[in-house]
Amino acid sequence: MIPVIKFEGPWQYDTLLQRPEPDQEQLTARVDEIMQQVRRAGDAAVLRYTREFDSPGLNSLMVSDQETEQAIATLDNGLKAAIDLAINNIRTFHEAQREPELRLETMPGVQCSRRSVPLQNVGLYIPGGTAPLFSTLMMLGIPAVLAGCRNITVCTPAAKDGTVHPAILYVASRIGIGKVFKAGGVQAIAAMTYGTATIPRADKIFGPGNRYVTCAKMRAQQQGTAIDMPAGPSEVAVLADASCVPAFVAADLLSQAEHGADSQVVLVSDSGEVIAAILDCLELQLKTLPRKTIAGDALKSSKAILVANLEEGMAVMNAYAPEHLILACSEARRLASMVVNAGSVFIGNYAPESAGDYASGTNHTLPTNGYARSYSGVSLDSFVRKITFQELSPEGLQQIGTAVRTLARAEGLEAHARAIDIRLRAINNHSCHF
Repeated sequence: MIPVIKFEGPWQYDTLLQRPEPDQEQLTARVDEIMQQVRRAGDAAVLRYTREFDSPGLNSLMVSDQETEQAIATLDNGLKAAIDLAINNIRTFHEAQREPELRLETMPGVQCSRRSVPLQNVGLYIPGGTAPLFSTLMMLGIPAVLAGCRNITVCTPAAKDGTVHPAILYVASRIGIGKVFKAGGVQAIAAMTYGTATIPRADKIFGPGNRYVTCAKMRAQQQGTAIDMPAGPSEVAVLADASCVPAFVAADLLSQAEHGADSQVVLVSDSGEVIAAILDCLELQLKTLPRKTIAGDALKSSKAILVANLEEGMAVMNAYAPEHLILACSEARRLASMVVNAGSVFIGNYAPESAGDYASGTNHTLPTNGYARSYSGVSLDSFVRKITFQELSPEGLQQIGTAVRTLARAEGLEAHARAIDIRLRAINNHSCHF
């Protein structure tokens, strides 16, 4: 099912580590069409597309308080307890990411500082297509609330009957988010990009999605709305040696393959026997998987790579830059120190990717499609801006004034230099005029 390829050298990277690619021209054209319709017609367009793609009988986009109360009442207490545990761990980890204000006197009379200021308007996209990802609302909503974002908007696809999964509404209620809208796909991203009568415009949009959602986020970014990252179809890469448990690795591969047909999994090992054992386990486990058709489609674009040693395996992993990287190896900690490109790393046989997806405390909104080379996963920092401040006393300006005006004139910026000169004249009780 998954081809086994022998790694021969970096020259293979372009083909060996290629992700599944959609027809970009057709995709972009469809995304642009929907976004422009929403920009022109607002709620009417959002509702029309939502009825077409998700909920045929939907009449209102906003989830009411009554709907939330009724949905929460139906939720199993065991699931509520599991969500509460996850919320606590995620909150604990993200709370610890707060940074105190930085204050420093770079020289006498020159005070510099930097502090975190929350984003004011954020939009959270919560996928709900083939699976309602209420865990994503925990990952995005908790740091948004901790950061102090003033306006937090949640968009998520409704089911065919027009309801939002009760777990999503429970999470929203537990973390203190009141604005939940029944909108998914491109139309939701467009609504948060431009704003409608019902759905507020966001300064920054967060959340993973399929290739349509990812394309829409990229278009939003081109039009002035910030995004967290290009987070598209999910992926996992596993580096395994003889110390791994093949059944564990197979389960990890399938846990990502079941996300969607456009997901990808990559297995790398220094042992052909290990690869064979893992693939045998994978085929057995796939047979009983409820989402086996989706997982099976994802496996068609996946691969197993045989390397000469684990160091070579790490080179392959860093070149691939996976969203999730699992190190199922005897020296997992040593290998973890070699990671330079990955969204999140799972160390050892007892750290499954699903732990990070739900409840370990780290964030599961991570860069995909190789963007881990340049993007980080979502954190508390994603919801704040770092603003710098400087305050100079007259003595401080005298300390740096000569250097500043020398530098300014060297760049041909006379007005910059004069902004120093006029102040130094005033300090020395001279005229403020030139």
